[in-house]
Amino acid sequence: MTLFALKIKRLAHLQKKHTAGILAAFSSAVFLGMAPVFGKLAITLGFTPFAVVALRTGFAAGILLIIVSLFYRQYLYIFPVGLVGCGLAGAINGLGSLLYYLALQRLDAGIGQLLYSLYPFFVALWLILDHQPPSRLTLFRVGLATLAVLLLTSVPKGSVDFIGVLMMLGAAVLYAMHLPINQRVLFEVPAPTVALYTLLAMSAVVVPAYLIFDRAWPQGVVPWQPVAGLTFVTIFSRIALFLGVKKIGGMQTALLGLAELLVAILLSRFLLGESLSALQWLGALGLGISLSLVMLEKPTLPTHGATGWLSWIRAPGFPKDIFGPYE
Repeated sequence: MTLFALKIKRLAHLQKKHTAGILAAFSSAVFLGMAPVFGKLAITLGFTPFAVVALRTGFAAGILLIIVSLFYRQYLYIFPVGLVGCGLAGAINGLGSLLYYLALQRLDAGIGQLLYSLYPFFVALWLILDHQPPSRLTLFRVGLATLAVLLLTSVPKGSVDFIGVLMMLGAAVLYAMHLPINQRVLFEVPAPTVALYTLLAMSAVVVPAYLIFDRAWPQGVVPWQPVAGLTFVTIFSRIALFLGVKKIGGMQTALLGLAELLVAILLSRFLLGESLSALQWLGALGLGISLSLVMLEKPTLPTHGATGWLSWIRAPGFPKDIFGPYE
């Protein structure tokens, strides 16, 4: 096969992988967009934020562990440094989840999700620190998305809970931090494995937090449908999220993840009776433009460089095909 033919084959492989990554990241966004609505419904029914986080994360990790142990045991393997990376990412994301649902108790589901959606800006900062600078188009999309989110979070009445806002921004910073960490692990490990061990690490943080700081339980008989919906949304969104990170990298996955805003807005409008102003809909339009520009991004492989603050997460000489290809 000639060098030119090899280049064409390589480009075709990259394009196919890029498309699959876009679909995975968008699917994750659709599932994640349902999370604030299910979470808000559960809190409204009497579950505390700590209980919601503990139940949805614990159930999701337990169900995924059972499925993998019974039917996909090859996904239980992970190299030691990768396990440490998943543990670190899960602990960080677990703390972020606690902040997220505590903030959701103070904010409308739509507004809360809009603030949380500033996380691509923070992802860009973490990746720059890891010596993985985004492209100019990506930086433009981050800027446009940030402006759109600022418009979307404008509240006409001015009744903003600033403690809730700070909590939600803290959750966004921590969520953004766990993506580059898992991106490093995903260079060597399949997405279901990373999803499993990250969820287990999250559970090790949020379940004790509930048992130590809360232990409150709803009075009387309450519907469990929102908690069940949140659990399955968590499982599917995590696998799709890490599959997207593996194929197109954390930055592009984070930007595509902003599609969850549109899902959250629509569900909040029809299920929770929340509404948006004309200025906020203008922000939604800007966000849609930022999302659509992903088609102009060049397909690239996520890097795994030897420098940066996460360069320690690597497995030199690890046989990638030990379980067959999972690219």
